[in-house]
Amino acid sequence: MAKCKTDCIERPLSLAFEKLGWVIGRHPCLFVLLSLYVAAGLGAGFIFLQEREANDIEDQFTPVNGPAKLEREIVVENFPQSEEFSHLRLESEGTYASLIITGLQGENILNEAAFSDIIDLDRQVKSISTGNIFEKLCAKTKGRCMSNAILDIINYSATEIVSLDITYPMNNGTFLGTTIGSVELDSSKLTSAKAVRLFYFLDEKKTKENPYWLDGFLKLLSNYTEQKTSSKVHVSYFTSISRQNEFETNSDSIIPLFSVTYFLAITISILSCLRLDCVRTKVWVAMFGVVSAGMAVLASFGLLLFCGMPFAMTVASAPFLILGVGVDDMFIMISCWQKTEVNKDVEIRLAETYKEAAVSITITTLTDVLAFYIGLMTPFRSVQSFCMYTSTALLFCYIFNITFFGACLALNGRREKGNRHGLTCMKVPEATGDGGGCSVGGAYDKNTLKEFEMPVNSFFKNYYGPFLTRVWVKTLVCLIYVGYLAVSIYGCFQMQEGLDLKHLAADGSYVGSYYDKEDEFFSDFGPNVMLVIKDKEFQYWNSTARESLDLCLENFQNLTVADSGILPISWLNEYMQFGLNFSFNLNSETQFKSHLTVFLKQSDFSQDVNFTNNQIHASRMFIQTVNIRTAIDEKNMLNAFRETAEKCRKLQPPVDLIVYHPAFIYFDQYAVIISNTIQNLVVATCAMLVISLLLIPNPLCSLWVTFSIASVIVGVAGFMALWDVSLDAVSMINLVICIGFSVDFSAHISYAFVSSEKSSANEKATDAINKLGYPIIQGAVSTIAGVVVLAAAKSYIFRTFFKIMFLVILFGAVHGIVFIPVFLTFLSTCSNSRAKNKQNHPDCSDTNKQRVKAVTGQTMQQVNGWCADPDCY
Repeated sequence: MAKCKTDCIERPLSLAFEKLGWVIGRHPCLFVLLSLYVAAGLGAGFIFLQEREANDIEDQFTPVNGPAKLEREIVVENFPQSEEFSHLRLESEGTYASLIITGLQGENILNEAAFSDIIDLDRQVKSISTGNIFEKLCAKTKGRCMSNAILDIINYSATEIVSLDITYPMNNGTFLGTTIGSVELDSSKLTSAKAVRLFYFLDEKKTKENPYWLDGFLKLLSNYTEQKTSSKVHVSYFTSISRQNEFETNSDSIIPLFSVTYFLAITISILSCLRLDCVRTKVWVAMFGVVSAGMAVLASFGLLLFCGMPFAMTVASAPFLILGVGVDDMFIMISCWQKTEVNKDVEIRLAETYKEAAVSITITTLTDVLAFYIGLMTPFRSVQSFCMYTSTALLFCYIFNITFFGACLALNGRREKGNRHGLTCMKVPEATGDGGGCSVGGAYDKNTLKEFEMPVNSFFKNYYGPFLTRVWVKTLVCLIYVGYLAVSIYGCFQMQEGLDLKHLAADGSYVGSYYDKEDEFFSDFGPNVMLVIKDKEFQYWNSTARESLDLCLENFQNLTVADSGILPISWLNEYMQFGLNFSFNLNSETQFKSHLTVFLKQSDFSQDVNFTNNQIHASRMFIQTVNIRTAIDEKNMLNAFRETAEKCRKLQPPVDLIVYHPAFIYFDQYAVIISNTIQNLVVATCAMLVISLLLIPNPLCSLWVTFSIASVIVGVAGFMALWDVSLDAVSMINLVICIGFSVDFSAHISYAFVSSEKSSANEKATDAINKLGYPIIQGAVSTIAGVVVLAAAKSYIFRTFFKIMFLVILFGAVHGIVFIPVFLTFLSTCSNSRAKNKQNHPDCSDTNKQRVKAVTGQTMQQVNGWCADPDCY
């Protein structure tokens, strides 16, 4: 019954492709011209490339509906930006420039010489003029530019840094944890430090002028070392626009690599298809196979650009991938063409090629495309954009392989049939014997009427296949597989999560240097997290409600990621003290509200309470975090704060609050990256199983294809962790790729195994390896060649793409020509019933063979007149 279901799909599909192959073989020029016109017409969409580019880091690399984005909306709604600047109360990172200054040899920076340089550098920064000086653009508090606390403490006098007693992390109510780093203390007094950080905040309302000043800042600092060789300090610098600017220039760095990639692909394709026989050589076919992949990129990208699809930077790696896939399918088709009889008409040979190859290529294309379309379910726009462009390109790659490349194969077949030279197309004498030379060609096997096998094919048929099916070799393969699986599973448990923002900049960038210094010297203190009470009905004047709030704050203070030594910044605590000082009864709602406006105006908490129409709509407090050094720390902190907020909602009376910090926008990826990746992998794997069940005529072998997918995914995930690749939005893309590509190799082999008419499982495995061993090697090498140049890219994103693609192709190919053939031999039930049925239809089979040998110029009607028995090939 299962066989009937699969043959009901596979057999008609095979016959349909056979007819299509005949049509294309009969009219190749029509399909070549039509394909070129389509590619050129759709390629015109590239005129929209610039306006479709979507490189905003937050938009592309954070979850679309991340909780922090919703929390930010609540903050923006309840606490509009004030004229009085407060870094602590920003709902975004702000607009700023920053310096991290360290000693040249890592020595104590709290000395007069170092601070003389620091003060001089501060003066130079404030003197930058790009039409407006810092004084006119700066963010102000009480009419003065926001200053740096450490310079205020020493009153801009370098000699004071030695004589003053400075306490840490709080000095006279000023927090120095983010200003001075890597400190040594005597009690709470500062004795030494290795780094000082300065901030220069700009007024965010001056959106036109600020970028010019920030560019001036970057120019000043990039030349600072050259300008002042006698400096006693080392300076790292950063601005709020640096990360975005560096990210946008990343894609430019790989443009020169495209030409290298296509040169490699063409060279490898030509060398792998080159034959000494000047007629049978497939040089032009190989070149047009690469051209076909290029046309697919041109047409698909152009179509999506016409449709308005955003073009994220991650899409820039897709052409490298498409090239490898297109060439892989080309090798399959050439391999099947070479197994047809040379004396048949071209249309008959192409019909047989399509009958043999098209179903296999269709399976892999469907699985690849479906895997990428499933990737659209991810909440990361960068992944969505990549998956949409890549899946569409794969679809076009398949279409052009069937039409354009098939037509090129037919034209080349006409050249071969006319016994014309592979380069000059001049007619040459027919070869005699088993070989040929430069002046003669067109040799073929007189017994089989097929082209002579290439030496590599003979290797797989006569040596590798029989070797792999020996009992002791199978045992060794199983042991190797167990070791592979053990290392892979171990690696999976070592995986890190999240995208480090410094990886969005190119290698050697000043951005990376700044982040490294920040991690090294300023990891003792993390973000100052905002706690927003959004309950309009919360009764701040009620002592019971305040007790719940105090308990809630205590729960936050007791977290391991919170600094219990630094009290929360709480307007309510200060207001209650204010009430005690003036003998106000703040337990009364009337008294509480009547004095609140005066208190807020006199204090620094006016931005922390949304008190309008005699109602407190929302208020906020702040908790200082500590020791946030790694991505795991960031994840744990975010989860701990949100879990504690949830506990506060369960108190009596409940305290309905949210936690927020601008960095949480990026930390949200930790909440979804693993679950979303697993979801995509499971859904895609199930979809692959369904496709395999429909198109591979044996359900058990389809399960082996699914097993192969799971096995390759585990291997790639484990080894990528051991190769220092984290699970993030970038690597998630590649794991989606993993599904499609792991299907490619195993599906080709499984389909060939099931379709084989050999009697024993070992013979079937050998036959499948003989048919597809070399094409798989060709496809693997060509695909790796398509992405290998990305290993030289200066961008983490593109290097990660190479690493995972390398693992995917390596493990996929090993599964295809080592593991899966061996595992299939263990299942005698995985033998196609065609071999058995063949015995029940001897006349049909014999008749078919006679007709195949007799064919020289049959029409398509004769082709359709071949044996109709679905088990007869």
